[in-house]
Amino acid sequence: MNAPISRWPVPDLNSLPDDMKTRILDVQSKTGFVPNVFLALAHRPAEWRAFMAYHDALLVKNTGSLTKGEREMIITATSAVNHCLYCVVAHGAILRIYEKKPLIADQVAVNHRKADIPPRQRAMLDFAMKVCTTSHEVEEADFEALRPHGFSDDDIWDIAAITAFFGLSNRLANVSGMRPNDEFYLMGRVPKVKA
Repeated sequence: MNAPISRWPVPDLNSLPDDMKTRILDVQSKTGFVPNVFLALAHRPAEWRAFMAYHDALLVKNTGSLTKGEREMIITATSAVNHCLYCVVAHGAILRIYEKKPLIADQVAVNHRKADIPPRQRAMLDFAMKVCTTSHEVEEADFEALRPHGFSDDDIWDIAAITAFFGLSNRLANVSGMRPNDEFYLMGRVPKVKA
């Protein structure tokens, strides 16, 4: 399908400032394609840089107890609640790869309480869903429910911040009509064929 990836203009990769172009080409070299989000948001360079900086601060770090897979679970569940096709498909693919479980993303997106996940991850997603849908009702009991699962105050901040950031991301993707790359749909669903 040749549908546009965004309702706003999508700049040509070669017309972008060098820092943006370098980042996008680096992602392309690792994945084999350019995720549409990089190009769809690139028509506003200052916002693109701010978006990517906060994305990296939340997701590209080695501190706290949240695994990369758990971070992607939060994104997938949040994106499903916000009806964000782009993020459910793209981050669901990343979740399947990190967890090495081809069914996990669909389960988490539809109903994390019925997903094949341990109690720690269920508690994490229960909290994330409350932050996503009724953050004004978060209270001390919600924090205390996470403590027996080993979540620190910094981990709880990360759960909330990832949820909140992807609330913003989901809304931008929905308003712009951002289309997921076709490549995401099959990633992590079937084992790679070894050469």
